Amino acid sequence: MAGLQYCVEPTGFVGNLQEMLQPWANNPRITAILLLAADGNGWKTQDLKGLSQLRKPVLGGIFPQIMHGEHRMNKGTIAIALTQTVKWSVIENISCDGTQFDEALIKAFPQAPTKGTMFIFVDGFSKRVGSLIDAVFDSFGLSINYLGGGAGSLSLQQKPCLITTQGLIEDAAVLVWTDQPSGIGVSHGWTAISQPFRVTEAKGNVIISLDWKPAIEAYRAIVERHAQQLLSPEHFFEVAKAYPFGIAKISGELVVRDPIRVEGNNLVCVGEVAAGSFVFVLHGNDSSLIQAAFEANQQARHRLQEQQHEPSLEIFVDCISRMLFLQHRFGEEIRAARAPKVPLVGISSIGEIANSGNDYLEFYNKTAVVALM
Repeated sequence: MAGLQYCVEPTGFVGNLQEMLQPWANNPRITAILLLAADGNGWKTQDLKGLSQLRKPVLGGIFPQIMHGEHRMNKGTIAIALTQTVKWSVIENISCDGTQFDEALIKAFPQAPTKGTMFIFVDGFSKRVGSLIDAVFDSFGLSINYLGGGAGSLSLQQKPCLITTQGLIEDAAVLVWTDQPSGIGVSHGWTAISQPFRVTEAKGNVIISLDWKPAIEAYRAIVERHAQQLLSPEHFFEVAKAYPFGIAKISGELVVRDPIRVEGNNLVCVGEVAAGSFVFVLHGNDSSLIQAAFEANQQARHRLQEQQHEPSLEIFVDCISRMLFLQHRFGEEIRAARAPKVPLVGISSIGEIANSGNDYLEFYNKTAVVALM
């Protein structure tokens, strides 16, 4: 089976991107184009109208940063050409309680795929991403692999960030299935530093109370004691990036949730936290996060080899807050995640989407995901 082709446009100018992609427009083997764009491009909806001239579905997202090899890019675009069978869909208004994900998925994929890989890009600041991901898994199960992440800006302000055939949109999800095989690895490197808290009140991605206490009070008590510094609303994200929540799962795995800001006494997270669930406050260090990226790489290699395939491209999906946490050591994490002699492209995302081997599909935060295609 043919390997994936990709190209990199470093300036962020749409005109340069169109010119670079023009040869793909005339290639009958290419069925769709995935775009991974940097937020620093400053794209507006009208800027992307020219991409429709390529006569191929152009789909993807805008992320805080993108990666090529060991280089982080604040501007530019990575394009990936898909050459296998492709089916795709856009689901809008995913924060709305009235949006029926099951119905939308059946309409988009009347015959559920039984192999291959589904790319899922979502608005990272939408309020029902977790519900969407649950619906995707209920519809397609473990017969396919999943890879994707949350699009958006490091400003933490919601804005159009998903690339569709109709231009840029927000509060939506882009799903692209291809029968290209993949091996997926997932690891985070965070450990619990608190006893479990019961989430006694929550709404969507907002935690209102923990053990019947205002969420910020319970969280602040743990973080300030461990960090030995005050957790003020003005500097909340600067401190909180080192202290995510871990949601306890039946399997024993902790799924990480990133608290990004305070609203009154509530904590706003990237992704939903269900009332009644149990959460721990987590902490990690540079070495544990870098080791986790290496473990994700090893998992991905093993799973692709089980399918008797060799990788032609690595896609690294890594949370932007891991980059902010590691700072100058982030390059070490990329090197730990890299497969030897395989080109690497990637995104620094606002939440990561993947299934680890035969495990349940999740919307993660602060997690390293390696996909070998």
